[in-house]
Amino acid sequence: MSEDNLLTRREFTLESALAILSAATITISCGDDKPSSSPSPTMTDKNGTVSANHGHVATITAAQLTSPTTISLNIQGQATHNHTVDLTANEVSSIGANVQVAKLSSTDNAHSHTVTFN
Repeated sequence: MSEDNLLTRREFTLESALAILSAATITISCGDDKPSSSPSPTMTDKNGTVSANHGHVATITAAQLTSPTTISLNIQGQATHNHTVDLTANEVSSIGANVQVAKLSSTDNAHSHTVTFN
């Protein structure tokens, strides 16, 4: 056999590996093979509209909406005084379901505000 037909050790190893792999079936699986369902929508904070507003901000957080309980919102925002808006668990649940809810705030500084959600 002539030296022109001889393989180097590296060439032999490569050719052997390719021969073995040519008969192999490689399957790659990522995660679960079950069909995926569409993701559920995520809840976001809800901001209320404050009547006769002069700096008040009314926000119900996403966490409050996902676990509705009775809450008392501080709506001071950038105003120089505070008001509170008391919401029942049912009202919080309705706001989370995009149902319009309007509530009167506490009376402070001789006035109150109507806060409307949705």
